[in-house]
Formats: sequence, structure tokens, C-alpha cells
Amino acid sequence: MKKAPDILRIEEIQKEDIPSVGGKGASLGEMFSIGLPVPKAFVVTAQAFRRFLVETGIEDRLFATMADLNVEDSAALDEASRKAKELVLSVGVPTSLQKRIREAYRAMGSEMIVAVRSSATAEDLPDASFAGQQETYLNIRGEKDLLEATRHCWASLYGGRAIYYRAKQGFDDRTVNIAVVVQQLIPSEKAGVMFTSHPVTGEPLTIIEGSWGLGEAVVSGTVSPDKYVFDQRAGKVVDRLIAQKVQMIIPDGRKGTRLAEVPGPQQASPLLSDEEVVKLGMFGKIAEQHYGIPQDVEWAIVGPEFFILQSRPITTIKAGATSPAASALQGGEGALLVEGQGASPGIGSGRVAIVHNIKDVGTVKEGDILVAKMTNPDMVPAMRKVAAIVTDEGGMTCHAAIVSRELGTPAVVGTKKATAVLRPGQIVTVDGEKGHVYEGAREVAGAGKKEAMVAPVAAAPLITATAVKVNVSLPEAAARAAATGADGVGLLRIEHLILGLNKTPGWYVKQNRQEEFIRELHDGIKIVLDAFPGKPVWVRTLDAPTDEFRNMQGGEEEPHEHNPMLGWRGIRRDLASPDQFRLQVEAFKRLWKEGYSNLGLMFPMVSHPDEFLKAKQMMKGWGVDVDTATIGIMIEIPSCAILIEDFVKAGIRFASFGTNDLVQYTLAIDRNNENVASMYNPRQPAVLKLIHDAIQVCREYGVESSICGQAGSDPAMAEWLVEHGIESLSANIDAVAKIRDRVARTEQRMILDAARRTHA
Repeated sequence: MKKAPDILRIEEIQKEDIPSVGGKGASLGEMFSIGLPVPKAFVVTAQAFRRFLVETGIEDRLFATMADLNVEDSAALDEASRKAKELVLSVGVPTSLQKRIREAYRAMGSEMIVAVRSSATAEDLPDASFAGQQETYLNIRGEKDLLEATRHCWASLYGGRAIYYRAKQGFDDRTVNIAVVVQQLIPSEKAGVMFTSHPVTGEPLTIIEGSWGLGEAVVSGTVSPDKYVFDQRAGKVVDRLIAQKVQMIIPDGRKGTRLAEVPGPQQASPLLSDEEVVKLGMFGKIAEQHYGIPQDVEWAIVGPEFFILQSRPITTIKAGATSPAASALQGGEGALLVEGQGASPGIGSGRVAIVHNIKDVGTVKEGDILVAKMTNPDMVPAMRKVAAIVTDEGGMTCHAAIVSRELGTPAVVGTKKATAVLRPGQIVTVDGEKGHVYEGAREVAGAGKKEAMVAPVAAAPLITATAVKVNVSLPEAAARAAATGADGVGLLRIEHLILGLNKTPGWYVKQNRQEEFIRELHDGIKIVLDAFPGKPVWVRTLDAPTDEFRNMQGGEEEPHEHNPMLGWRGIRRDLASPDQFRLQVEAFKRLWKEGYSNLGLMFPMVSHPDEFLKAKQMMKGWGVDVDTATIGIMIEIPSCAILIEDFVKAGIRFASFGTNDLVQYTLAIDRNNENVASMYNPRQPAVLKLIHDAIQVCREYGVESSICGQAGSDPAMAEWLVEHGIESLSANIDAVAKIRDRVARTEQRMILDAARRTHA
């Protein structure tokens, strides 16, 4: 396999490149490819960052600073962060990497002014926003400052708030890398953020917020922005709120930015004309339709030119949510103290805790009402504790609003005077739907505890003949996955459970500590099974390439493979390593004995029925009743699809397409190779023929066919699969609702088409 590049130009990047360029970088490449007006950019890849850690010799020392860290211990968290960042900044960028960064920068244009943005990488990033967790450096000019900003972006991966957020989201520090996006800085006259659909209800209302100068003023909550609502159905602006925009952020000399006062006449002037709102709404619609999910888009305008700077999925839309508040306040007592914009729905009462700066965060207690001029990422640990959040500044797209919606915490932003009017210790009630803050604790009709009022509401799922399941990578995500109303789990990856231990299965065998490994695997899978009672949960056996094991304890004996993706992984590794396979099987066996009959086992990377039969025979020898257990396969290798009838006769109970690998292996395309990555296409005719033919064989023999690769989260592909008879689809958590909707519509259309043909 060709070595992953250190630098990728924007025109080379696709959304599948998240492992190399992170969420921001992949999104920029995708937007560029569909013709949106994206500024010039290149990405210093995650592979370059890992080489930096290895070549400078700091990798092991770096992760040792975070080993066994209790992130709830603020002092320990701060100390671990300080040591980690100092270590990253204590070494220089290797000469060869410096050369490639300099060359890419020169290719953009002489002394180009750029924004240098961190872009974290992790699996299934659309499930979590990672908002504000790493740093961005604006108005950077010259090679020396660019290299310095790059190192600081790398170091920001180990900031206290970033470490805390990863721990709470279930991401292991070793599995999250960082890429650096170097993007032409647009000297915007006006800029801001756009939600292509309502960020809570998902309604087709595009919400655009903006202010003068650079968009950082809106994102950070420095200003209360203008707000415009564009109704996609009517194709017109249906609401506008013109704010007093007193300050703006502008470039400062050759490096960095500064706050400046907006000229008097501009402060109360409308930022955007209706024509500009409509044009931004059009760009947002293009992005949403391309990604198949509502987007959070950053934009800028210079004269007549529009630019799209970033786009990422909205992670805060609640299944089943509607615009009206779910709970109503009882009684008329309690004066209205302040009002602003309702940024996150729900109602919470508690004691006011005013936070003027980071030093005040320690005063915030569980159940308080956090009141601040504006929140920032350092306040996230406190934001997790509180019953509600109130800010002086900000709009629907500011930090406080985004994080509050992700946490499910009621929030009111842009009150202008909350920190001045509300008193520390005062008891208040916050209505995050209406944007009101009342005096005293007020009862809520139809709800008791705060959790009941603000927890995400699971949709009453559409009933479809085709099962719509969900992919899960981490036990911590099980509750959120179940809240989608999915019909089960079509893919539970156990790699994170194992890689998170930072010790290879072989290490546990050599140290005679097998029971620790088995218990960890058993307990993690059990959490997911408990979240889906009575629904199938298909667990994929270990499928980690050798290069992922190499940095773990015990990984020194891992072979160095020319192409790990085509190497010793999946079932082929388990069959050759009985001790490793037996540890996994023991965890599965215990779960079956405990009554979890909904557990299904799925073997990855099978190429011939003999492998399936041998694995079953080994399991039988270890005491598994293989005749009653639900055991199936992943279809990732073309030979598996071609031989599917032989697999059925060998006794598989189900088959699930892993399209990420199936496409790569069918088309002989290495997705990490920039020379051919543009040819990666799940809808290439050869791929579709393999999938279609395998589905028909499964239908003939009564074996469930499914899909759990990335294509299963694509509505257009889902429609094609339903038309061709697939029995179930498994999508990423954020995509379940839209996939179920597309499946239902497709099934209804097929029924109507059949009826018309009958009566023709």
C-alpha cells in the first residue's frame, strides 16, 4: 500500500478521507468537489502528525501523561494537559515534513494569508460535534508562522477541554489524531453561521446568523448577531431579527485578530439583504442534499463574492422534537427577569451561578443555572452539571447554543443583561423554548425531574417492512443509538473496546491475564445488548489491521505488512491465532448463557466457506452450541459475494455487506491513495451487481441480507437497496431517521407502482 501522504490538496480530498484529514478537511474537499465556493486550502494529514510523534520520539511519553487519568479531577486534568502540550511544543517539526508544508503553502500563492484550523479525526465523527475542542489560528502569514501555528494545533489536541470531551464521548486518546487545515483567510466584510435545517426540530427552516467582520465573532458568541429565517418550502425569508452589532473581529497586522468597534451607522443596520439570504440558503440546501443530513455551515461575504468556509453535520436534532415546548410552566407566579433567544428547549430551575471567567467555573454546582456573558470550551465541564444555561451574548449558532443542544440542557442566549440583572444564589426558572428566565422555582406540567424535561425524545418510528438498524462503535453511545428507535444493531464494532485497553489480545495471553480481557469485552457488549432488549445485536469479531496493534503493549511482535488492509486481519487472523479467537468466543459464550439470545456473531473478511466452517468448528470445541447460535458473515471480499450460495449452504444465518472494503477490493482502489481516490464509488456497476446477486441468493434461501458499511447511511443507496430486495439496513446513529424515512417512502412508492400495474 502506498504510504499515506503528509499533505493533501483540497481537490484531492473526499469525505471518505476523514481518517487522514479529519471532519473539517473531508468536508472541505467534498464541498469543493460539488462546486461550492470554497477558498484555497490544503491539509497536513493525521499521518503527518503521527509521523511527527514517532520521528521526534515523544509518542510513548505523550500518552503516558494521560494514562489512568480521572478527567473529573480538575487539577489532575490540568497537569496532564500541561505536560502533554509542553511535550508536543518542545520538539521541532521534522525537516522532511517542514519541506512538504512549505511547498504546499508556496503553491497557494506568495505570502498567502491563511487560517490554520485543527481537524480532529475519529470514527463516526458525525455523531459528535467536537465543537471548540481544538484551536484555530487566524491571519497567519509566512512559512515560519505557519509552522508554529501547525505545532500549536497539534498541541491543542491535548488541551484539558479536549481530553475531557473525548473521555465523556468514549473516544480513546490514542485513537484520535489531528489533521491541520490550512485555508486562505477570507477578509470578510460580513460572515457567520447557517443551519440548513432547524437545529432542534429538523424542520426545513434555514437559520442564518451573522455580523460584521470575521465569522469568529458569531461562533465565539462575542456579539449577538442578526438572525434570518429562510423557509425552504416557501422559498422566502419569513423572519428577521436585526441586532445591535457593537463589535467585530478583524485581522490584526501580520498575525492574529483583534476586537474593533463597528462604525455607529452600521451597528443597527441589517447585515444581509433578502437576496443574500436566499443565496446563502441555496448554498446550504446544496450542502444538505449532498451530505443527506442537515449541515452547520460557516460562510463569508466580500463584496459580491460568497464563500463557504466549513460544513459539518448538525448533531443536536432531536428525534420526534417539535417546535412547541413539550412541557408547560404551571402558575403565574414569578416575574419575568430577562429574555433572549431560546437556543435549546426544555425547562430547568436552580440557583444562579455567575461565571465571569474560568476561575469561577469551580463555584458551579450540580443543578445550578450557569449564567455568563458567553460560554467557551473551558466551561464545558461545568456546563455538563447545570440545569440550564443563560448568556448575555450569542445566537442560535454560538458555542453556548451548540453545546447546550448536544448536552440536552435548556439554554437562553443573547439576553444582553443576564449577568447584570441576575444575582448569585438567586433561584430562577429557565424556559429554553421561549427564551425566558423567571424568578423563583416554577413547576412544570407533565414533567418532574430535569432529566425528564430535557432528555432527547425517541421518535415513534415509522413502520417499515425493511428493518432499519444502527451501527455502534462504543458502549457509551448505546443509549443514544437506542433512542433513534432503530430495529436493532446491525454492526457493533469491538475494535474500540480492545484498542482502548492499549494491550493486544496476545499480551493478555502471555501475561496469563485472559480473564481481564474477557470481562472487559463481555461488559462492553452487555451494555449495548441491554439497550436493545428483544432486538438483534450483531457483533463483529475483531477486525483490526496489524498497524493498529503495533503501538499497543504486546504490539512489538506484530508483523510489518506492506498493505495491512489486505493482510492479517479479520477471521483470517482469528483462525491463525486460536488463543486470541478463544478470548472473544468466551465473552460471547457467557452472554449467550446469560440469556442474551438477541446476540448475533458476524465474521469479517471471509473469502471462502471453509473459513466460516472452521471458525464454527473451533467455537463448538470451546463449548458453543453453534446449531442454535446466530452466526453470520460480512460480505467485504468479492469472492465472498460470488460464493454466497456456498456460504448459505454452509449454514450462515445472515450476511451483511461491508461496502467500505467491498468497493475498495472490487475496484482495486486504495482510498488512501490520492491518485485513485476519486474513483472510489459504491454505486459502480460491478459493485452493484455483486450486491444485487448476493441479495437475490439470500432471498431465495431465506437468509437475512443487510448492509452496515458507509453506503448504508446514504439515502440514495438505501432506496436502491430496498428496490433490490434487501431485508435490513444499518446506518450511523445520526442517519437512522433519514434512512428510515427514505425506506418508508420507497416501500410506499413500490406498493403504489405495483397497484398501478395491476389495474393498468
